Amino acid sequence: MPFSVYLTNDAACDLEDLFDYIDRHDVRGKAEYVLEQIEKLFNSLAENPHRGTYPKELLTIGIREYREIFFKPYRIIYRVMDNKIYVLLIADGRRDMQTLLQRRLLQA
Repeated sequence: MPFSVYLTNDAACDLEDLFDYIDRHDVRGKAEYVLEQIEKLFNSLAENPHRGTYPKELLTIGIREYREIFFKPYRIIYRVMDNKIYVLLIADGRRDMQTLLQRRLLQA
């Protein structure tokens, strides 16, 4: 039975901001393509939620409750709880991820 995938409000805002940025700054149709690829990743997570790796920034401090998958350069951070997957963060991996993860996940 597939898991259910839910986007937190923060992750939904991340996705919307990402789409808007690409739509304004890249070639026509690129934002739709990126959105489709990320949606495919959500579908694949529903089938195999534990396939993601532990974010290295969290692993170094011993936190193993979050996982991540990639659509480079974008990182999708999520947490599996029971039969649900909560997407918590969608970000360009070239950002300062240590600070972003601390602010978004560890201080919540």
